[in-house]
Amino acid sequence: MSRNTEGLILAHKVTFIPGDGIGPDVADAAKRCVDATGVKIDWIYKEAGSDVIAKYKTPLPEDTLLSIKNTKVALKGPITTPVGTGFRSVNVELRKRLDLFVCLRPCKSYKGVRSKYENIDLVILRENTEDLYAGIEFEKGRDDTKNLIKQIEALSNKTIKQDSGISIKPISVSATERLVNYAFDYAIKNKCRKITVVHKANIMKFTDGLFLETARKTAQNFKTSGIEFEDRIVDNMCMQLVQVPEKYDVIVLPNLYGDILSDLCAGLVGGLGVAPGANIGTDCAVFEATHGSAPKYKGLNKVNPVAMILSGVLMLKHLGENKAAEKLEKAVSDIIAEGKYVTYDLTASRTEKGAVGTKEMADAIIKRVK
Repeated sequence: MSRNTEGLILAHKVTFIPGDGIGPDVADAAKRCVDATGVKIDWIYKEAGSDVIAKYKTPLPEDTLLSIKNTKVALKGPITTPVGTGFRSVNVELRKRLDLFVCLRPCKSYKGVRSKYENIDLVILRENTEDLYAGIEFEKGRDDTKNLIKQIEALSNKTIKQDSGISIKPISVSATERLVNYAFDYAIKNKCRKITVVHKANIMKFTDGLFLETARKTAQNFKTSGIEFEDRIVDNMCMQLVQVPEKYDVIVLPNLYGDILSDLCAGLVGGLGVAPGANIGTDCAVFEATHGSAPKYKGLNKVNPVAMILSGVLMLKHLGENKAAEKLEKAVSDIIAEGKYVTYDLTASRTEKGAVGTKEMADAIIKRVK
């Protein structure tokens, strides 16, 4: 914790966004667990999501964005992507507006979570701002799409079907450099052994090829770090993760591959219910579970809060509160391993028999933290 000139401990200011669907249930569970560590947090409540469109005429109010810019840190519950508002996704818009260029998704085995694998401990670092997810698309049949097709055909000497939709895949040197720099900084700080860059440079030579070339050049700046650097073609990487996931540590990918492989890696450790996440930029960071808002479970006090609580653990580490983060993660791990106070998806039978609710599982974790 920071102190003022008089030596008094200052609270961390954090924007708290409950979200919608199951968001308020799991976000409140995470907030209470973070508070239980004893770290002083000045929570600043803000709104976003489909539930607030009528109130603000947008799912992402400017006041919410301004709060995150001011506090630099946010803990955000899942948010439903609304239809017909001009937003592809509130989450994507947040990353874009705040330049949260890296999506960090740790995938770690916890005893008591059903999985075909054990002792998995790896992290996905996904570039957040470019690739096909940049959203540069042209709809089938529109005049501008037809004109674009003509230009591409003239420049490439290749034929494109006239009934095609077109997506543009930008990959830049600058975005790749900062992602790989972040990956090495993360690996050094967390004592990781290896970084693996994933690509399809054998086919997409001027986009994925540039990504790989830039990653290799950037890695030269860290020759003395002692961290191994390698690359894998994305389809081979999928097979490798299924066969020998223990060989991997920090995995660095462009946007689309990162989205897909983060779910694959979550599957290795038992699913999205135990998959935390963070979106981090130079100035701001937003911490959120990898899973969605599951509106059908809204307000039922039923869903697993672990991914959101572990996102709170990531937030504590980001704030420099490492002891508190370790204490909270151990409490989560212990409760899961014991299996007495867990939600239905974590019970031995994977049913509601013997299960507790979202709030009750958080209560058990809080008691263990204290």
